[in-house]
Amino acid sequence: MANCRESRTHPHTRRRRRNAMPMPGAVARFNRRFTNRVAGRFAGRVPPFAIVVHTGRRSGQTYRTPVMAFATPAGFVIALTYGPDADWVQNVLAAGGGGIEYRSAPIPLGDPRIVDGVEAGTHLPSVVRWALRLLRVDAFLVLRRADATG
Repeated sequence: MANCRESRTHPHTRRRRRNAMPMPGAVARFNRRFTNRVAGRFAGRVPPFAIVVHTGRRSGQTYRTPVMAFATPAGFVIALTYGPDADWVQNVLAAGGGGIEYRSAPIPLGDPRIVDGVEAGTHLPSVVRWALRLLRVDAFLVLRRADATG
């Protein structure tokens, strides 16, 4: 069964499967039901909170997922606290990008890559790096602004 599941995932996620979800599933369910609704009121307007806009791989439906996104010169870095196998991450990888609402502005993003904490850490505030290390988060999604040149 694991081999069948792996064949459907993005190639960058296979090597991280062992520690795929630092946050327990119960926390994810609680956040989806309660915390995301509260965060949705200010996400996208107050940094570092943002909303990732993505299209479902199977449904084709547009989804809006609140995240903490950190701006970089070329785009954004997002900590994958639920791991690289989260549905929204897989949707962004499959589509080759998506969008983000940040400071009330819609920004198209592309070139999604999963990176480790060493590469992403240079773009994160030190207190955030420290907290994510405590939570054992070591997978990050890096996205480039669609208008950024190579």
